[in-house]
Amino acid sequence: MNSLDKLIAHFEKFPGIGGRQARRFAFHLLMLPKTDLQELSELVAGIQDQVIGCTSCRRFFAQNGHGTECAICDDPNRDISKLMVVERDSDIQAIERSGTYTGLYFVLGGTMPLLETKEKKTLRGNGLKMIVNERKEKGLEENILAFYLNPDGENTGRYVESLLKDEVADTPISFTHLGRGLSTGSELEYADPETIKSAFDNRS
Repeated sequence: MNSLDKLIAHFEKFPGIGGRQARRFAFHLLMLPKTDLQELSELVAGIQDQVIGCTSCRRFFAQNGHGTECAICDDPNRDISKLMVVERDSDIQAIERSGTYTGLYFVLGGTMPLLETKEKKTLRGNGLKMIVNERKEKGLEENILAFYLNPDGENTGRYVESLLKDEVADTPISFTHLGRGLSTGSELEYADPETIKSAFDNRS
């Protein structure tokens, strides 16, 4: 396999990227000036040194010499009574654009497919339990499960409720799900702010 084929194969490993798009990416790079390629390669090589996972919500953020929590988790004005559990980082960006939600987040790191019987290694179940245990001592009242409205998303919601069953036992902490402002099968990442606002306002 030559260098071009290897590059295309790497692009094909990206989420949602097929062979045709991977080839377009590779040939686009071939058309770039060498200075742009050099800058891109330096950004890729250094990204894991400059971007870290937040110790609270687990989303990635550019540290820039600050602490280990992202700007959202470090904001004293956020509503600590609400914790929204999402699949991935981009879901947080979509919800923040809606300007509706002022609580805190936790990035689970994936979904629990309907046919799976064991937790995937990418899921941060233990981290979520730890955060809920910490937050319930500080006034946590609601866990909002913000997963896609499809069978895998609904199964992930059930998985999270089961996972946290002991943590919320004998507490007033509730579980809610985003309302049907989101159409079945839709992804938060691509939803417009008004749709997300409607889903949040109609959670149950």
